[in-house]
Amino acid sequence: MVPLSTLVSMETVNGPEFTMRYNGYRGAQLFVSPTPGYSSGQVMQALEEVFKETMPVEMGYDYIGMSFQEKVAAEGVPASVIFGFSLLFVFLILAAQYESWALPFSVLLGTPIAVFGAFGTLWLFKLVAPQASENDVFVQIGLVMLIGLSAKNAILIIEFAKEEYEQGKSVTDAALAAARLRLRPILMTAFAFILGVVPLILSSGAGSHARILLGLAVFGGMTAASLIAIFIIPVSFYVVETLVHRDGGPHKPAPQEQGASGDGAHPHAPQSQAAPAFGRAQGGH
Repeated sequence: MVPLSTLVSMETVNGPEFTMRYNGYRGAQLFVSPTPGYSSGQVMQALEEVFKETMPVEMGYDYIGMSFQEKVAAEGVPASVIFGFSLLFVFLILAAQYESWALPFSVLLGTPIAVFGAFGTLWLFKLVAPQASENDVFVQIGLVMLIGLSAKNAILIIEFAKEEYEQGKSVTDAALAAARLRLRPILMTAFAFILGVVPLILSSGAGSHARILLGLAVFGGMTAASLIAIFIIPVSFYVVETLVHRDGGPHKPAPQEQGASGDGAHPHAPQSQAAPAFGRAQGGH
């Protein structure tokens, strides 16, 4: 018999009970959870930055489970495509309702102002809470909502301006009359909605970060659309109608067709009245 010590040498070492492999390669699995105030997307971005700075280029990484699904969803349809289709659908619906390709532009010109107000409010919130996100899925939902909410205010003005213009007023008078007439309803409905989202901004507890971001986006967008866009919409109506009609003067309604009488005479032409003719009777007794 040959002693085992002549063939091998034994020593005690510490190591893992098993070796994990991923797609045939030896790997290590990390379980990471975000701390309060940070989203899972921010954690994934931080992990990728640390991996690129510390690990050699021959090594790679991948996600599994819910992280993989979140990564696929984030790399799917970009938010710009979603916003573009939202604007397109709103434009087509307005074009069908107004039977015009020009008036929807007057309505949708208030949307950039609402988006500017939303991002401005989130930027101010970022100064107070640096760990907050400026553009996550909840903010994007709020921006899609603002497309319809800002268009609602513009529709109230454009609809009445269109009616005033069709009744014979000039473009300027029609726009000013519609703005004065619909100012109070717009402010009432807008501020009712703005005050309604204040509880979202002041929320706390589990999931409060998502509610705060959604509330801030809608709050800032509707405030800007109500206080700034309400002055821009009449101007946009004036510009669009002036470019379409080229004169800006009063609208001339189409003349109504007038029926003709059976004898071909004009219906308003004075008819000659036959006067009785008196003749002297001639003849003798």
